[in-house]
Amino acid sequence: MLFLIIGLVLWVAAHLFRRLAPGQRAAMTDRLGDKSKGVFAVLILVSLGFIILGYRNAPYVEIYAPAAALKHLNNLLMLIALIVYSAGMSKGVLWTKIRHPQLWGTSIWAFAHLLIGGDLASVLLFGTMLVWAQASVLLYNAQEGAWLRPAAGALKRDLVMVGGVLVAYGVIGWIHIVLGKNPFGGA
Repeated sequence: MLFLIIGLVLWVAAHLFRRLAPGQRAAMTDRLGDKSKGVFAVLILVSLGFIILGYRNAPYVEIYAPAAALKHLNNLLMLIALIVYSAGMSKGVLWTKIRHPQLWGTSIWAFAHLLIGGDLASVLLFGTMLVWAQASVLLYNAQEGAWLRPAAGALKRDLVMVGGVLVAYGVIGWIHIVLGKNPFGGA
């Protein structure tokens, strides 16, 4: 469990450092130039390693027992999360409707997993990610002020994105099955 906690702390710190300590971040950039981005990329990768290792090796400690029917809601929310997350990258029409689509997609992903993961490791992981994403939205909105909606791209971009999301959804489902967590039913 310690690795999971270390990973989550590193994740949050690496992602919020620029917003919470802009002076120190600017000093790093002055000293290291573009290499400072590499430092944070490495920290995020290390945090992911700790998170994965810690989550996979955490003992099962039940906090609550999720209803079996929530698995279906989780699956629907996951599809929505992937579409929302990807909207910012597709730069079609949808990205003009959602400020911070990746943070909102992450929030939906985390919430969906909290519906079905009632063990301590899941609550720590997905609860932290949900709080981090929503805190980031609030922090960014406070620092950036009013949102200037971006210009809409072609609807075709959104359609291509949804096609890619469906493929990614299948791959993610397959990975979960390989890891012993079948999201579509079964064991």
